[in-house]
Amino acid sequence: MQVDVKKIVVLGTGGTISGRAAAAHDNLAYRAGEVAVGDLLGGVPMPEGFALQSEQVAQIDSKDMDFEVWRALAGRCAHWLAQEDVAGLVVTHGTDTMEESAFFLQSVLAPAKPVVLTGAMRPAGAVAPDGPQNLADALAVAGSKQARGVCVVFAGRVHGPDEVQKVHPYRLDAFSSGDAGPLAVVEEGRLRVFRPWPGGTSLRPATQLPPAGDWPRVEIVLSHSGATGAIVEALVQQGVAGLVVAGTGNGTLHHSLELALLQAQHSGVVVRRVSRCPEGAVIPHGRDQFSAPALSAVKARIALMLELMR
Repeated sequence: MQVDVKKIVVLGTGGTISGRAAAAHDNLAYRAGEVAVGDLLGGVPMPEGFALQSEQVAQIDSKDMDFEVWRALAGRCAHWLAQEDVAGLVVTHGTDTMEESAFFLQSVLAPAKPVVLTGAMRPAGAVAPDGPQNLADALAVAGSKQARGVCVVFAGRVHGPDEVQKVHPYRLDAFSSGDAGPLAVVEEGRLRVFRPWPGGTSLRPATQLPPAGDWPRVEIVLSHSGATGAIVEALVQQGVAGLVVAGTGNGTLHHSLELALLQAQHSGVVVRRVSRCPEGAVIPHGRDQFSAPALSAVKARIALMLELMR
C-alpha cells in the first residue's frame, strides 16, 4: 500500500541557533545549546501539506562535535529516512563544524531523500536572529521533490556537502561553495536549482559504523614555511593510522615535511595530500607519491577515517 509522504523530521544537535544571548544587543555573549529543537519551530512557517516531528539528538556547541554524536546522528537519520511517510530531514547544527557533519552524513547515508543541515550566526535571543529564516528555508528544501542528498542551507543558499565551507566568523552569509557555486537558492520558499544534487553510494553505511572508540585515528598536518617532520614523527610514534597533509598551492610540501610523510607511509601510515587553498583542488601528476582527493583537509580526514574502518 502506497503511503503519502507528508512528514519532515527535525533533528536537533545544538549550536548557535539554539543559543540564548546574554543581552539582546550582544550577539557574541551567548551559550549554545540552550533551546530545545522543538521550541525553535514555534512560529516558523512550514511547507504546506507537511507535518513536523522533532527529536533532540544532542545539545552541544559544534566546536565540540565528536564521533559519538556523529554516530548517533547518522543512526537517527538512517532510522527516519527508512520511514515511508518521511519526505526529508532537517538537522539543526552549529556552524563551526557544519561542513564536516554534512560531508560525514553524505558519506554514510548517500540518501535519496533530502537531509538538510542549517543553523544560525546569531542566537535565538538576538535583536535580529537569522535562525528562523534559515530554518524555514531548510524546511522548504526538505519538503521539495526536487531535492535529494545531504546539503547545507544558509542565508538563502543551498550548498553541497563536498564543497561547502564556513568562510567567515561573523557574517550572516558565512558559507560558500567556492568556485563550484551553490546547488540552488531558496526564493520565497521555492527552489531555483543550478546544478545536480549529491548522489553516489555511501563510503560506509551508517548502520555499519563501529563504536566511536574504535574509529581509526587520522590527523591533519599543515605545510608552511619552515615546516619540519617533527609533528609527523610524533604522531607515528603515537600510532596514528592516517595523515592528511594540507600543502601549499597545488599541494606542494616543504621537503622536510615530505620526507617525514614518506617515512610514515613506508611504515604503514596512510597519507593523503590536499591543498590548503580555500578554492580549487590538487591536480595530480604522475610523479606524485601521495593520493590527492579533491576535498578540503577536514573532509579528506573524514573520508580516510571511513576508508580505514574495519
